[in-house]
Amino acid sequence: MKLSTAISSFLLVFFVATINAQTTTIEGTWHVKEGDTEHTLVLVDGYLSYSIFDVKNKKFINTSGGPYSLQGDKLKVNVEFNAQDKSDVGGGHVYMASLSNTLKTNISGKDLSWTKIDDNNAPLSGVWRITGRQVNDKMNEMPLRDRRTLKILSGTRFQWIAINIKTGEFSGTGGGTYTFDNNKYTEHIEFFSRDNDRVGASLSFDGKIENGQWHHSGASSKGDPIYEIWSKMYK
Repeated sequence: MKLSTAISSFLLVFFVATINAQTTTIEGTWHVKEGDTEHTLVLVDGYLSYSIFDVKNKKFINTSGGPYSLQGDKLKVNVEFNAQDKSDVGGGHVYMASLSNTLKTNISGKDLSWTKIDDNNAPLSGVWRITGRQVNDKMNEMPLRDRRTLKILSGTRFQWIAINIKTGEFSGTGGGTYTFDNNKYTEHIEFFSRDNDRVGASLSFDGKIENGQWHHSGASSKGDPIYEIWSKMYK
């Protein structure tokens, strides 16, 4: 191989690697597994949710999060929910975050190297709050209050949380993977704080995006009919 060709090949590889490093963003879903314990870090629309759970043993451990910002190698989180410690709500934390093809951060309390599993490339990706619920054939509006129910969706993962950002009260959560095809939304549950026996179940609903709102209908986990409207918290 000629020297000029070798140099050109090296420069091309270096250029591609540099571009890949520069275009890697923290937004998306990151994952770490330690034995049976799984950690997921979902960052979408400037909002972060960090969850710890054990699918094999059907065990929910914790979830926490809120609005975040990344400034250099500092990941700043304003806490709006923490299932284990409501006194944490309203405060803030600054974590180390080194971003390349992987994410290295100490958000778990120790240094971990995270693998990215999706990049939020999906129609339902975002942070949604319930803004309407049908009761007795009437759609009731639900204004934004301190007590709120959110759905946090990346490209492949979902999580719902029922929280109070003022008092820190945490009413419940569930999450896992989801699919959304041909107006059919299906959740595959990997953790559920209120009932671990829900782990492994799948729930399917009718769903459509209309005028920027997510219309969600079908049967709840208890079998009750539901029709809800969800709107994005952050646009």
